[in-house]
Amino acid sequence: MDLHQIPRLRNPIMIVAFSGWNDAGEAATGATTHLLGALSDTALNNSAELIADFDSEEFYDFQVNRPHVKLHRDQSRSLDWPGARVLSLATPQFNHDFVIVEGVEPSMKWRTFSHQLLDLADDLEVSMVLTLGCMLADAPHTRPISVSGTGAHPSIATRLGVQVSSYEGPTGILGVIIDLCLRRGIDAISLWASLPHYASNSPSPKATLALINAIEDFLEIELPIGDLARDAAQWEREVSELAQEDSEISAYVKALEESKDTEELKDVSGEELAREAERFLRTQIDQGEK
Repeated sequence: MDLHQIPRLRNPIMIVAFSGWNDAGEAATGATTHLLGALSDTALNNSAELIADFDSEEFYDFQVNRPHVKLHRDQSRSLDWPGARVLSLATPQFNHDFVIVEGVEPSMKWRTFSHQLLDLADDLEVSMVLTLGCMLADAPHTRPISVSGTGAHPSIATRLGVQVSSYEGPTGILGVIIDLCLRRGIDAISLWASLPHYASNSPSPKATLALINAIEDFLEIELPIGDLARDAAQWEREVSELAQEDSEISAYVKALEESKDTEELKDVSGEELAREAERFLRTQIDQGEK
C-alpha cells in the first residue's frame, strides 16, 4: 500500500465497495461514486482526498483485470491499471466523516490486502466498517429493491440492529474484510441489494439508490439524492419495455410481482411506510427545484 497522508477525521465510518463479483449492476460502486460526488463541496473545502492506494502489481492478476489504454485529446496514450484506493471525505453536516474504499476486487493475497486495509482503519480511528454489495435475485424490477443489512456475529447484529448473516457458500473480498473486522473487534455490517437477475446487463441506478437509502436508514442521516431517482425511474421504464417484448419474461415478472406484493403485505411496518412516503416527497421537491 502506498500511503499518502493520515488526515484528521471525526469519528470516521469506512464504506467499502469493489467492482466485480460483489457488484451486480454496478450498484455498490455506483453508491460510493455517488457519495463521493454528492458529498464533495469545494465551497466548504471538503472535497475527497486520497489517503492511500494499493499496489496493483501485488494484488491483481492482469489477465483477469487487464489495464485499459486511454487515448487523450492530444492523441497521447496512457495505461489505466486496475487497483483500489482509499479516500477521506469530511462531512461537517454529520456527526462523523467518511473513509471511502473503492476499486476493483483484488485477484490474490486477500488476507494481506484486508490486513493492510484494516491497519489503515486503525490508524484513522475508524469507528465502523460498512461494506456494500449487490447480488442477483428472483425479484421484480417494478418493486422497490430490497436491501439486507447483516452482521457477522449475533452480538454485533443485535447491538447494531441488523440481522445475523446466515449465508453459507463462496464469498468475495467483502466477506474476508468482514471476518477480519470480527476478529479485530471492529464493528462491521454488510448492506446487500437484490437486483433482478433478468435485468443485470447494464448499470442499475435503482439498486444504487436502494443502497444509498439503506445507508441513510442505518446511519440516520439524509444524503443528497441528485439525479438518482430520475435515473432509477428511467432504468425501470427501459427494463419494462424490454420485458414486454418477451412473453415469457413478462409472465415471469408478473408472477414475481404477485409474490413480492404478498410478502410485503405481511412484513411492511408503519415506520417503513412513513419513511418511503417521506422519501417520495423529498424526491418530488428536488425534481421540482430543477
